[in-house]
Amino acid sequence: MDTSYPREERPPPKRGSPPAAPAPRDHLVWAIFNTLYMNFCCLGFVALAFAVKARDRKVSGDVEAARHFSSKARCYNALATAGSVVLPLLLGALIVTGVIHLSKLAQESVGFFTYQFSGSDDEDQ
Repeated sequence: MDTSYPREERPPPKRGSPPAAPAPRDHLVWAIFNTLYMNFCCLGFVALAFAVKARDRKVSGDVEAARHFSSKARCYNALATAGSVVLPLLLGALIVTGVIHLSKLAQESVGFFTYQFSGSDDEDQ
């Protein structure tokens, strides 16, 4: 049986090795930023050390070690960033609530420290 449309003979698609996983990120720019601007408890410097190690391992071809150091660099970068953002916000909130509390305390103590003299002399009679 002959078909009405012409068939093209194409070789089957080649099934080679699966594509390699992308190289791990080293988070070096983020670590430099944390080291220079938001170095909370030296976490930015530790992140920078792990980022440099990750880049060295990636260049040398040790992908598994590069992933390990990249993960540590990302963790320390996240901790440094969170600590540098959360702690000033927490400190600001504590200052604001302290000022509000002290202003209410000052308004309540004004009545305690002022003595009003009345026109009637109940003690004299």
